[in-house]
Amino acid sequence: MIGYVVLGTNDLPRAAAFYDALLGEVGLTRQMDFGARGYAWGANMDAVMLCIMTPFDGKPASVGNGTMTAIGVDSRDEVDRIHAKALDLGAKDEGAPGLRAEGGDGFYAAYFRDLDGHKLDVFTYS
Repeated sequence: MIGYVVLGTNDLPRAAAFYDALLGEVGLTRQMDFGARGYAWGANMDAVMLCIMTPFDGKPASVGNGTMTAIGVDSRDEVDRIHAKALDLGAKDEGAPGLRAEGGDGFYAAYFRDLDGHKLDVFTYS
């Protein structure tokens, strides 16, 4: 089972502000502070977390082609709200909210790229 996902950033203060505002929309808060290296957000220390970190090797962070992180929420309204919030925060639209045939019956999702270019999906089955 997944314990956490790490996304690289080249601008930690900008990424932290983006994720504080975005993940705050679904009640997630910073659970861990790694100083100049990054942060982890989640519901609590026992939940799956999303981390934003500067690369350990000191080289620039880059986006993985074909890599996507999905954030599950409870309703279509939340999908709509989170997608809109991401775009308001400067994210790039990768797919407006709507039903997706590839996810099966009732899979409602929206896609965006964060400020570093990472692809994220916010979804619900309802």
